[in-house]
Amino acid sequence: MVHAFTQDVPIGPELYQRILDELGPEPLAGCLLHLCVRKPDGGLRYIDVWESEDACDRAFADRIHPAVDRAFGGTRPGREPEVHRLEVLDVRGSAVPDAVR
Repeated sequence: MVHAFTQDVPIGPELYQRILDELGPEPLAGCLLHLCVRKPDGGLRYIDVWESEDACDRAFADRIHPAVDRAFGGTRPGREPEVHRLEVLDVRGSAVPDAVR
């Protein structure tokens, strides 16, 4: 079963780009989709779909949180923005492995 969520983050495009630069070009293992959109009232919203919650947790521990720490100059803010889990009914797309569908 896939793991999907949204997360609103109080950052702008410049800091988001620094995080991407720190992550580097290698794909995140298990990430099927990461969509970042600008919220009309400010900040950004992430919409993520992962092969599994375990793959997501590993990516955050091994790559995402360290990249965010570096982008923030050493330590990310103390409180993680709230994650809103999504109930996935169907997943389609050319990048989605058959095993996930």
